Amino acid sequence: MSIVTRTAAGRPRAYVRVQGPDAEDFLQRMLSNDVTQGDVFDALLLTPKARLIAPLRVWRRGAADFLLGTEPELGDAVRTTLLRARFSAKCEIEPEEHTSVLVWERDFGSAEELLDVDVEPTVDADALERARIEAGVPAWGKELDESILPAEAGLDETHISFTKGCYPGQEPIARLHYRGHANRKLRVLDVDHAEPGAEIVHDGKVVGRVTSSVPGVALAYLRVDVPDDVVLEVGGRRARPRAS
Repeated sequence: MSIVTRTAAGRPRAYVRVQGPDAEDFLQRMLSNDVTQGDVFDALLLTPKARLIAPLRVWRRGAADFLLGTEPELGDAVRTTLLRARFSAKCEIEPEEHTSVLVWERDFGSAEELLDVDVEPTVDADALERARIEAGVPAWGKELDESILPAEAGLDETHISFTKGCYPGQEPIARLHYRGHANRKLRVLDVDHAEPGAEIVHDGKVVGRVTSSVPGVALAYLRVDVPDDVVLEVGGRRARPRAS
C-alpha cells in the first residue's frame, strides 16, 4: 500500500527553470551530479569550498530544458548563483511554480517527487517527519546548512558524481573522498526522547549532537569512530545508534 503526501502540506518547494541551447553544458559545469544520466536525479549546488548552497532534485524535461527543485527559502539563492555564473551561456534561468507530491511505499529514502498531480495526502506533517527521520534523510535547516560537508550527511552517495568533469567545490569533495574521510556522519538513534541540539555523550565525552527527533527516534551527527553497538547518553536518557 502506497503512502502519499502532498508537499504543500508540509514540504513546499521552489523551482527554477534552466532552458536553452547551452543548458546541459552549463548545468554540467555547475552541479555536483552528472546531468546526462537520466530524467530525474539529485544534485548539489556548492560554493568553491564545497559548502552547501542548495540541495536539488533535477528533472530533465527535454534536450535543453531542466527544472531544478529545492527548498522554498533557497529558490532565490539558486537562481542568483546560476545567473552570476552564466556569463555567455545561452540559457534562461527563471522561476516556475508547481505543486509537488511525495510518493513512497515502504522506504521514504526512495520517495518519488511528482509534479502537478492531483493526489490527496494520506499522512500528516508529524507522520512525514517520522518517516524522514527513520529513513535517515537530512532536511535543510536541521541536518543541512552551509556549515555541513556533503559527506557528513551522506550526500556524496546520492548527489555527487565522481566521474564527471569539474564543478564548483569538486576539488575538496574529491580530496575528502579519495584521501580522507569525514570526522562525523549522520546517524539514526533509538532514544525515548531527545531535544534537537542536545549533546550526545559517550564515556563522559561529547561525541555528537541531535538534529531532529520524534518520540522514539532521532537523527544526529556522531563521530565516525562511535561503534554501532555502543550505549550513548542524550539528556540523561540511553540511546543506541542504528547500524550504519
